[in-house]
Amino acid sequence: MKSTMSRYMDSAIADQLLAAGETVLGGKSLTCTVLFSDIRNFTGISEELGPQGTVSLLNEYFTVMVECIQKQGGMLDKYIGDAIMAVFGVPLPHDDDEDRAVRSAVTMISELRRWNAARASAGKKGVDMGVGLNTDVVVSGNIGSPKRMEYTIIGDGVNLASRLEGACKQYAAHILMSEHTLKRLRGTYRVREVDYLVVKGKLEPVGVYEVLDYHTEESFPNMLEAVKYFKGGLAYYRKGQWEKAMETFRGAQALNPQDKLPQIYLDRCEHLKANPPGDDWTGIWVMNTK
Repeated sequence: MKSTMSRYMDSAIADQLLAAGETVLGGKSLTCTVLFSDIRNFTGISEELGPQGTVSLLNEYFTVMVECIQKQGGMLDKYIGDAIMAVFGVPLPHDDDEDRAVRSAVTMISELRRWNAARASAGKKGVDMGVGLNTDVVVSGNIGSPKRMEYTIIGDGVNLASRLEGACKQYAAHILMSEHTLKRLRGTYRVREVDYLVVKGKLEPVGVYEVLDYHTEESFPNMLEAVKYFKGGLAYYRKGQWEKAMETFRGAQALNPQDKLPQIYLDRCEHLKANPPGDDWTGIWVMNTK
């Protein structure tokens, strides 16, 4: 059991978990932060590389990513194809699990850039990825059948983290976190509000925020001013003042033409101008895809 668990978490944590025995392995309810990551266009990449090339790429990629997770005290929960599910605060909580998850996500994107640069030098194509983070109460325990057990977590908060990872594609983002994670952060990060969103399979909206700390001046010039403009545009958008919103989003766009989020909102404003949402408009956006 210790040998198995040491593949997913630090061996010292595995020792403590086994010492706790049935009270932990048998099932426990606790608050944690869930991280999901996924490679973009993996089907196309695997078709191009073939079976051996795909396995080689994944092994390299997972080695880099899991190191980022475990350095922050996170537990690798499982691989799901090319996706990673990790958790911070399970099996043993820390005072700053939310911060650990954010730092891990930022490091994952930064390390991905370095890995892609090394691949480019070797004449290989790079990969892109998205990360979703959510904090909630989950149930942890040794779950499965007598022939195959797995120490894992389950709960509604797990699904939201997965949906936010998927939403990265819609918002052209690399790291998205929920308001639940944001509210519990102790550190200071470069963050901007992205949307008030109802994800697929849910009824209640959630505030969604983008973490920008992995950016450099080169990858996101004029960040502070551009984020300020975007925030202003978002305020006009939620009031249904489409023209003012569009003018402000264009200001954000001018400060950083590489940033795709303002254009997403410009397209929305054009659509809402042509199809007015009515007096009950609250700015909530419903996502119909995973």
